[in-house]
Amino acid sequence: MTTTKSGPKAAPKASAAKPKAGVKASDSRAQQARRASIMLKHVSDPTRLQVILILAEGEQHVGALCAQLSQSQPAVSHHLALLRHGGVIAPRRQGKNNYYSLTESGAELAKVVQSLIS
Repeated sequence: MTTTKSGPKAAPKASAAKPKAGVKASDSRAQQARRASIMLKHVSDPTRLQVILILAEGEQHVGALCAQLSQSQPAVSHHLALLRHGGVIAPRRQGKNNYYSLTESGAELAKVVQSLIS
């Protein structure tokens, strides 16, 4: 009986090989859309967009970002964490200080944001 059950299961898998190729392409598009959606959610806040525009000018220390944004360090750190997890910014630690800069995708995103507000 075991051979009978595994026999029919093997046949549909072999015949389903061609549709899977098409499914993979749509899965890839779906994954790209999900990644884009997540990134857009990360930057959907005005403060986070300001951070991106500030960092487009160059690396900044957290304290400098707090001063430019007129926000507390915990509030700015929260925004930075979301951007970091989204792959938009990258940290660099120097002693007790954290510096942030845009990643490659963050720099591309900054160009898009700048073109939208210009």
